[in-house]
Amino acid sequence: MNVIGQTKEQMDTPALLIDLDVMEKNSKHMADFFKNAKARLRAHTKVHRCPAIAHRQIEAGAKGICCQKVGEAEVMAEAGIRDIIVTNEIVTPPKIKRLLSLAALCKISVPVDNAANADVLSSLAARSGKRLDVLIDIHMGSNRCGVEPGEPALKLAKHVKKLRGLNIIGLMGFEGHISSMMPRKKRRAECEKLERLLIDTKGLLERNDISVGEVSTGTTGTYDVTANFPGVTEVQAGTYVLMDLPYHQHVPEFECAMHVLSTIISTPSPYRAITDAGLMSMNTPSGLPALLDHRDVEVADLHAENAILKSKKPLRFKIGEKVEFLPTYLDGTVNLFDRFYATRRGRIEAVWSIAGRGRSF
Repeated sequence: MNVIGQTKEQMDTPALLIDLDVMEKNSKHMADFFKNAKARLRAHTKVHRCPAIAHRQIEAGAKGICCQKVGEAEVMAEAGIRDIIVTNEIVTPPKIKRLLSLAALCKISVPVDNAANADVLSSLAARSGKRLDVLIDIHMGSNRCGVEPGEPALKLAKHVKKLRGLNIIGLMGFEGHISSMMPRKKRRAECEKLERLLIDTKGLLERNDISVGEVSTGTTGTYDVTANFPGVTEVQAGTYVLMDLPYHQHVPEFECAMHVLSTIISTPSPYRAITDAGLMSMNTPSGLPALLDHRDVEVADLHAENAILKSKKPLRFKIGEKVEFLPTYLDGTVNLFDRFYATRRGRIEAVWSIAGRGRSF
């Protein structure tokens, strides 16, 4: 069924919407910032998993993209994206073989934080006759992946340098744990301390004859600091393009472009209304969503397929009326849908496949 040109009121629900005017404004703001920054933007696509949006991010100036999983990278490479970092350690032989297959389609890079993983990557790369670009993954305090900066990173880099089939192209860091730190001045100071760990490690490796061409780090919450920190070459930012509700409070220059469209299906009391979108349509580890144009109405609870709306004042919703939710966690919400409906001034302008949905393998 051709839905192009339909209004939101004509759509069936639940449906995942993108306000194109807002998304384009977000992209332009980021692109304009990077025109005068020292580093380049590398757009992280795990937030949307959509090749159509990834291409638009590159057209707006991003040098390439990041994916969190090999499955997502496969989707993006098949869609014509030619520069990809998989920002997760890839350790099992089946995944490594798939990663190596992508080298025929695009420039593919992967982080490494331990010698055992490097040995397996090397063995399979050498056996395939390919060289795989790797970044030494540096722990910056998030308590996730990464070798400790300084001497531990140097020891790992020396080991990797000796291995067949691997090519060290630089360092990778992650500072997501401070992306929401407030006030922003405090976040800036903490970010600068973390970037110093990376750049000091870069200097240590280079003094030991290990070339560090790339220093890839940063997030949407730290882009403005990371992009101009001396020695950082690229910033991994992704949420900015669509933006979720809690994150918007910490980087308010980027507005919420993604909404979940839902229908009022019941008004059992003057103070309560029920919609047809619930937990199967909105992922909520960061809290309950809010209503876009009815901020005085409380989203009191989510059930599997329903949201419960409440107000101290009588509600004026009618059965069949459409409402839009602002999700609090985009990544998980996107993974519940097959497609985006890209809208402009209330009408559907395009339908984009979320081709990376369910590709967390």
